[in-house]
Amino acid sequence: MSESLSIREGKKLAKPAVYAGLVIILSLLPLVIGSGYMLHILILTFIYVIAAVSLRTITISGQFPLAHAAFMGIGAYLSGMASKWLGWSPWLTIPLAGLITAGAGMLIGYPFARLRALYYAMVSLFFGIGVTQAIYAGGVWTGGYGGLIGIMPLLPPTVSKVPYYYLFLGLAIVSAIALYRFEFCRIGTTLKAVAQSYLVASSVGINEGWYRILAMGVGCFFVGLAGAAYAHYNLVISGTSFNFMATLWLVMYVLIGGIGHFAGPIIGTFILILIPEFFRDLKTYSPFIYAGTLIIVVYLMPQGLAGLPQMVRSRFTEHRKDKRTVHAA
Repeated sequence: MSESLSIREGKKLAKPAVYAGLVIILSLLPLVIGSGYMLHILILTFIYVIAAVSLRTITISGQFPLAHAAFMGIGAYLSGMASKWLGWSPWLTIPLAGLITAGAGMLIGYPFARLRALYYAMVSLFFGIGVTQAIYAGGVWTGGYGGLIGIMPLLPPTVSKVPYYYLFLGLAIVSAIALYRFEFCRIGTTLKAVAQSYLVASSVGINEGWYRILAMGVGCFFVGLAGAAYAHYNLVISGTSFNFMATLWLVMYVLIGGIGHFAGPIIGTFILILIPEFFRDLKTYSPFIYAGTLIIVVYLMPQGLAGLPQMVRSRFTEHRKDKRTVHAA
């Protein structure tokens, strides 16, 4: 009995130990990497990790939005415009942009909360296109097609990439912990129940529409936060960074990493952003490589890359059972 308890406790501690080890490794990377370009790529990876995980937070309610990058753009432009035209500090505009983006997500989600599957996806797609067109039509205020320039930086211009690296690493960790707690609290469990059967959820008194709106608000807050932080890091933003193709990239990060696992979007983002950097000569063929990777994952690993260890373990267990059956016969 005590042996089985110790095994269970060991399994419980295994995941936190792995995560802590990864955080330590990421914290030590700037000491090893001397290239400012690679630090820049890692900073972008942290930003898109927040965006991808927040997208998954919405999908656990059973909805699949196709305008997530547009909400990232709302956060980016709100913060960038407030700092440029009003002179507000980025440390104030970034959280404000996140809150306003969350409010916009809930406001947009309210009339469409009862739409499901394809219908919700289509409505969100049209909204995303509308946001992009509004950015282009904003004239001097948004920079139009040329993009918004002259955004106030988060840190002094003379600062190297290293402080930005630690800042965005910290933001990604805090966001991931907050979204993890949200998913595995009572509200997150209710959202998963709504996704499995909204009829059953409604029959026991769960207001499924409200929970879907809440998931939308939480997901939009974090993607708006990521977009605002990106604007004050990059200092130049344009509508093309937040269009439908940008949303498709976020969807790919989630699907390839594994939509059924919390760590899936994190793994997918790191794989799809960092791996091509090691094969720059093949960048011409990157669309074909991504398409092939997606097909392989969908057909051979339906749980994504995050589900690969579990799949290998189950195959190994089945193989051992078959061997025992053969020896017993």
